[in-house]
Amino acid sequence: MIFIFFTVAAAITLAMASVLIHNECLHILDRVVDSFSTHRRRLVMTMFGLLVAHILEIWLYAGAYLALAQLPSVGAIHMTMPEMTLTALDAVYYSAMVYTTVGFGDMVPSGGLRLITATEALVGLSLITWSASFTYLQMQGHLGSNQGSE
Repeated sequence: MIFIFFTVAAAITLAMASVLIHNECLHILDRVVDSFSTHRRRLVMTMFGLLVAHILEIWLYAGAYLALAQLPSVGAIHMTMPEMTLTALDAVYYSAMVYTTVGFGDMVPSGGLRLITATEALVGLSLITWSASFTYLQMQGHLGSNQGSE
């Protein structure tokens, strides 16, 4: 029973940390992008900055999967080839598939890690759409003032 509360607390903490990371990255990007003189540079900087934010969030969840998979009562991530053990690269791959909601199905969570996986999918979808909105607003705000200086 205690592991249920532990898993719920971990899911909430990871979601909150991801949102805070994303918010800070967008805040920094908003200031940095304004320092570039052309629309093209602003767009490239926005995209690179957003990729960094998403990669940080994916790695956050990957670290959690690696750590929590060490606690058998929390759950595990099962691989299609049972003789394989979860490595850091596998955890990053799994996290990226969940975060982007691609979900190939070659790795499957069990136990409490299913809750963390479901939370990451919801968080990833939300943060990706937040990034799209941010990009739209950034480009809309700069497009009219900088159309001739590509």
